[in-house]
This record gives sequence, structure tokens and C-alpha cells, in this order.
Amino acid sequence: MQYPYRSPMDMTPVEPSAMVLLVDDQAMIGETVRRSLSAEPGIDFHFCSDPLQAVAVALQIRPTVILLDLVMPGVDGLSLLAECRALPALRDVPIIVLSTKEEPSVKSAAFAAGANDYLVKLPDAIELVARIRYHSRSYTALLQRDEAYRALRESQQQLLETNLVLQRLMNSDGLTGLSNRRHFDEYLDMEWRRALREQSELSLLMIDVDHFKSFNDSFGHVAGDDALRKVAEAIRASCSRATDLAARYGGEEFAMVLPGTAAGGARLLAEKVRRCVEALAIPHDVPAPGSVLSVSIGVATLTPNAGQSALVLVDMADQGLYEAKNNGRNQVAMVVARPGT
Repeated sequence: MQYPYRSPMDMTPVEPSAMVLLVDDQAMIGETVRRSLSAEPGIDFHFCSDPLQAVAVALQIRPTVILLDLVMPGVDGLSLLAECRALPALRDVPIIVLSTKEEPSVKSAAFAAGANDYLVKLPDAIELVARIRYHSRSYTALLQRDEAYRALRESQQQLLETNLVLQRLMNSDGLTGLSNRRHFDEYLDMEWRRALREQSELSLLMIDVDHFKSFNDSFGHVAGDDALRKVAEAIRASCSRATDLAARYGGEEFAMVLPGTAAGGARLLAEKVRRCVEALAIPHDVPAPGSVLSVSIGVATLTPNAGQSALVLVDMADQGLYEAKNNGRNQVAMVVARPGT
């Protein structure tokens, strides 16, 4: 791992600071260790003579290395070691066990409890400093790595959220918030191919606002845009499933893609949309004074056949819309696929 340099002229890496906590009931040991470390740059030393306070002190000063005596009055060093390892804040802090014993069984028990190193009291100062710096450096690198991973995850999450927002903007119509024509074409093609594979029914509603040019001429384009937004919201509210797609097809024309929907269900939904728009009671003076804004809807349902295009379904829904318009508007008309269509 690389560290910052001291200055532009001095290319010697700066040793990261070490925070050492010694837990030992003997003041003489504490003083000896303090003296061994006092001349070492970048090492802060703390001494805790009460093992019952050791965990609280460690949580407060956040050491990069803990020196822990195994034999202390009233507290078993191995139990204290296990207690430290049970706390998230101390779980990864390097712990060097200090002991007067050098038996393999004692060492084995210490490592099994979570010790990182084992020293027999009192080690040579040079060795002690070397081990402290090694473990502190490793722990600091671990913290930096974890912080880098955390920052990377946050960055990735922010990027994902930004991409989702951009995707929604790319797929949305600016005026109504419904899907735009490009997204409609992509979605219809995708659902058409799915219906072809599964040989399931696919329905399409083509919805046109009646006498909308007259509405704009009478009330202005600002009122016209507001009316389109209200109609779009009524259409959106009528979608009963997550797979249903409502889109602005162009101008005052809308569309709804209804995967896995039979003809009867599509007609019922179309009638629901028509009634919801009518219930908005948006005043209109056409076809007669006191009228309200309405929509005409063409409905088509088809189970795709190989070699067909989704445009077949669009043409059928357009035929239904044309029929609804010719028959007096503010109504639903359905086109039924003929055998071989």
C-alpha cells in the first residue's frame, strides 16, 4: 500500500498514525511499554489498568492496535478478547496478546479466541514497535479499503438512480407524463413477440379526444394542454396491472397496451376509460353548448401468428377508433380479428 509523501523533495512515505491501547493491570508494564513507544513518531499510547473498563475505553479512543494481557484479576483475558470480537466496532481491530506463558496450548487458545498476534512479556522494544506498526498499518489499510468500497457502492447506487431517472425521462412524454411514442413502439413490439412465443392474447386501445381542435380554438392551447394532462391521468388511473402501458401516441391521441388481455376485458377497460374522462366534466361547446370533453376508443385483440407484425394490431385498433368516431364519438368500438388475419 502506498502512503502520502512527506514533501515534494522528500519521497519517503509517511507512516500512518497508530493508536495503541494497552490493557494490563500492572502499572509497571504500562510504564515500560510507554517508554518503549515514547520516542516513536506517529504512535499514540493509551493505558487501561482496569480490565472492566477496557471495552469502554477502546470504543472511545478507537485504537488501531490493542495490547491485551491474558492474566488479570477478576477478568479472563480470553473472555475479554471474545467480548471485543463480538462488537462490530472492535471486531477487526488487531489484538496482540501479552502473556508470561509460552505454552502452545495457551497460544492456540488465544488465536482461537480471535488474537492476531502473541508476544511473551515483555518483548524487545524493537520487536514490539515493528509488530505494532505492522498490525496498525494492516488495520488502517482495511479501513481505507472498506471506506473505498462504501464510497464505490454509494457512487454506483447514485449512478443507478440517475440512470433510472434518465430512462424515465427518455421514455416519458413531457406534457402528460405517460410513456412517449418511442417507448410505446418498443413496448408493443416486445409484448407482441412475447405473445407470439406464448400464443397469448394481446389487446390494444387507441384513444382520441373528441373535437379537440375545436377545444383549442375555443379555450386556447394552455387550457388544451391542461385538458390533455387530465385525460392522461384518467387513462393512467385506469391501468389495473403493472404490465399495462399507457402512452401518448401523438397530439390528442393516446394508446394502451394490454398484455394477456382478452377481448372482453379490453372492452370493459376501454369503457372504464371513456367513463372516467367523461366524469372529469371538462366543459366543451362542441358538439353542443354545455357538452363535456369526451374520448372515442378503438379496441383490438389478437393472438399473433408467425409472419405478422404488431402493425396489424395497430391497424385493427385504428379501424375501431374510426368506427367510434363515425358512429357519433364518445363511445367504444371493437374490431374482431377474422380467421387468418
